[in-house]
Amino acid sequence: MASPQMLKLPEVLAELGMSRAAFYRMRARAQGPRLIKLPNGQIRVRRTDLDAWWAECEESAA
Repeated sequence: MASPQMLKLPEVLAELGMSRAAFYRMRARAQGPRLIKLPNGQIRVRRTDLDAWWAECEESAA
């Protein structure tokens, strides 16, 4: 079984078209995709979590 694709934060920010500061402000409001913090302190986002969050945003905007 293949492991899920994990995106680095800069990859997520580029896809969202958002600055790091804006992303963290959104996260402070308990919004945004689920994050995974690795033992070395780096942050990752599963592709499936990002896609699900995008779909949720589209539904709420409709």
